[in-house]
Amino acid sequence: MKKLNILLIVIFVTCFSCAQQAESEIKAAEPANINYMTQVVVPELTIPWGMTFLPDGSMLITEKSGELFHFKNGEKINIEGAPDVYVRGQGGFLDIELHPDYENNGWIYMTHSSTEGEDEGGNTALIRAKLNGNTLVDTEVLYKAGPNTKKGQHWGSRIEFDNEGYLYFSIGDRGNRDVNPQDITRDCGKIYRLHDDGSVPADNPFVDAENAKTAIYSYGHRNPQGMVKNPFTGAIWVNEHGPKGGDEINIIRKGNNYGWPVISYGINYSGTTFTDITEKEGMEQPLFYWVPSIAPSGMTIVSSDKYPDWKGNVLVGSLKFEYLERLVLENNEVTKREKLFEGEGRVRNVVQAPDGYIYVAIENLGIARIVQKK
Repeated sequence: MKKLNILLIVIFVTCFSCAQQAESEIKAAEPANINYMTQVVVPELTIPWGMTFLPDGSMLITEKSGELFHFKNGEKINIEGAPDVYVRGQGGFLDIELHPDYENNGWIYMTHSSTEGEDEGGNTALIRAKLNGNTLVDTEVLYKAGPNTKKGQHWGSRIEFDNEGYLYFSIGDRGNRDVNPQDITRDCGKIYRLHDDGSVPADNPFVDAENAKTAIYSYGHRNPQGMVKNPFTGAIWVNEHGPKGGDEINIIRKGNNYGWPVISYGINYSGTTFTDITEKEGMEQPLFYWVPSIAPSGMTIVSSDKYPDWKGNVLVGSLKFEYLERLVLENNEVTKREKLFEGEGRVRNVVQAPDGYIYVAIENLGIARIVQKK
């Protein structure tokens, strides 16, 4: 009987381990016969982080180094009045997004690394401004994370609006994993939700919690660098960098704890472990995780009729392996991974534009549009 019990325990542990590894073991396959190609439309960009599309089809593009470009009629125009950017490590000029009612109010939202505050160094700020000709005007700081630090890691950051007009943005843990992500009285390692004017919604999850940062919507994040509104459900999805292994895709829900660094499918870059568990009661499991890490940045969910064989798929940029990854989902479970456009460069962002085309920002190349092969 004792031997039988031991055998059953071994079988249970083995099966549990297999179940935990199943998602990460879906290998990214080379596309068998891809029908699409990339066509560079905005050349000569170094690290194009954010991009958004104006009603006339032109494009606003942030360069990590601090420049803001307006690409229109084949010309790349440098916009004056861009924010002062604290370029350090992974920090710089980050994301950009239009207000859903931009045609009537003209508001443009941006995140960047900012030195504003008393401490030396910087942290992530959310601002909004309007475009007057080739100049940003009426700039307002809506949120500035603190405290400042000279660390260069994990600034985030992406911006998205949901169907109700709430504004979401991400800030990474700023390299302080053992303090920031699990503490709702501190910034960093969080997804935030605000009204479009920067005020805090009365139904945010921690508005009544003592000393909490009331703009926080979810916590326990490491470094979210992809964010998209699911066009089919309206939910906010993010991807985030893990350490060595354990990159994740998460569906953001009010007040939820996504576990970093208490639970993780990753390990330290040195190969040592920092946690012995991958799940815990009260902490969310990712929709999908990568082992090894691909360093995800930028994400979109395809709804365009221009890509009928990709509809409903998730596209995620890989910085580490320099390709665009296609994830095929069934009932929110990844059933297939596929590498696209491998070797074109570090994919920093991917966006489905109002014209239905998908645009990919590639470091040291520019912005490419995905089109049908001729």
